[in-house]
Amino acid sequence: MTDYFNEMFQAGQVRAPYQGLEGWTKSMPAELRQMKQAEAEALFRRIGITFAVYGEGGDPDRLIPFDMFPRVFTQGEWSKLDRGIKQRAKALNCFLQDVYGRAEIVQAGKIPARLVYQNEAFERSVVGFTPPRGIYSHIVGIDLVRTGPDEFFVLEDNCRTPSGVSYMLENREIMMRMFPKLFRENRIAPVDGYGDALRRTLASVAPAKCDREPTIAILTPGHFNSAYYEHSFLADTMGVELVEGQDLFVENGFVWMRTTEGPQKVDVIYRRIDDAFLDPLCFRPDSMLGIPGLMDVYRSGGVSICSAPGAGVADDKAVYTFVPEMIRFYLGEEPILNNVPTWQCSKPDDLKYVLEHLSELVVKEVHGSGGYGMLVGPKSTKDQIELFRHKIEEEPENYIAQPTLALSTTPTFVEEGVAPRHVDLRPYCLVGEQIELVPGGLTRVALTDGSLVVNSSQGGGVKDTWVLAE
Repeated sequence: MTDYFNEMFQAGQVRAPYQGLEGWTKSMPAELRQMKQAEAEALFRRIGITFAVYGEGGDPDRLIPFDMFPRVFTQGEWSKLDRGIKQRAKALNCFLQDVYGRAEIVQAGKIPARLVYQNEAFERSVVGFTPPRGIYSHIVGIDLVRTGPDEFFVLEDNCRTPSGVSYMLENREIMMRMFPKLFRENRIAPVDGYGDALRRTLASVAPAKCDREPTIAILTPGHFNSAYYEHSFLADTMGVELVEGQDLFVENGFVWMRTTEGPQKVDVIYRRIDDAFLDPLCFRPDSMLGIPGLMDVYRSGGVSICSAPGAGVADDKAVYTFVPEMIRFYLGEEPILNNVPTWQCSKPDDLKYVLEHLSELVVKEVHGSGGYGMLVGPKSTKDQIELFRHKIEEEPENYIAQPTLALSTTPTFVEEGVAPRHVDLRPYCLVGEQIELVPGGLTRVALTDGSLVVNSSQGGGVKDTWVLAE
């Protein structure tokens, strides 16, 4: 039996951050809890915060399950995470600026050239071009897991378009609405400054040719996208336009937005579509989601695209293994947050070890996301393990493997009452003129007893994340 770190209880005692919740839990009978849970679901449904899962039948607008029991960090715990996340976001941006420029880290032999230049996320169309302030990834989602009182590990980096921030904000809003007394009794750092911070970040990377207050727009694939609610939510929160590709056009070296009052110049595009669909003249010619000629305007300094095309090369799961080396190489510092030990199946010795220990490991596709394309060895059948063995043997460079971590648990409301469930955390780091991080993040929870897969696409839920103010 694995001994998991319980974030609320240690040696039979309630840990300091959760002491303000013990009485609240005990004073909530099952009937009241069920009523409050129904109220939360009704609120989520009313405001339209839903999540579609591609390829599934049933409800296209289903809710991500919301657990009312918050996850709590002390200010001291958060301070370490804050410093470690900012350090990592800074190093990742240094890496991106380097590999699209002089590639000193490759020349120094610190990372294999093939991981960069044969990476499907590497965009040759922006080689030699430096975006405003040298920033490629403006919103960095760092996925973290905890294994002990002081042990945090980075599971992966999301440098393109990390989703879920709307849940961080709405979880807090709904908790405050349902349990105002709880917030009066606990000093909880606010997260509602995120919208202002995001707008400030985007405005700070306005392009060279912008000579006024920049006009910002969020580019969405449209309402059929699984994260469309988040796109519209963020546009409302920041007070900017939400646009689709057909709403924009290129003329005279700039990007323009069609409005009822005539064309309006757009300076900064926060895109929520993949690189391949941004510009049919540069990437996929069949794309109906992008803007023809966008990349020419971008390279000539007429518009900023956030995050920058090509940023995905930094969040590849094989490149991930080199982030600690990036921190040392670019910043001259030791990593504050550790990576999870990782085997690269492209290396013969690592491959041999992985194939011999598949039943003990978590194996992931290098380009996979959302909990898809992975094997959780201890939770898999012999047939599933053998199927994965064949996949790895056919394309070893497409896989990495990690030990099955003893993810921490937090109290979670389940049918029979309160029970521990495994969690992870995704804080959102904003990189512009300055690096900002609101005190909180998206806690994802594996609602199935014993499950380690927290992804919403795989049946996970979400929680409010508290950082106690000093």
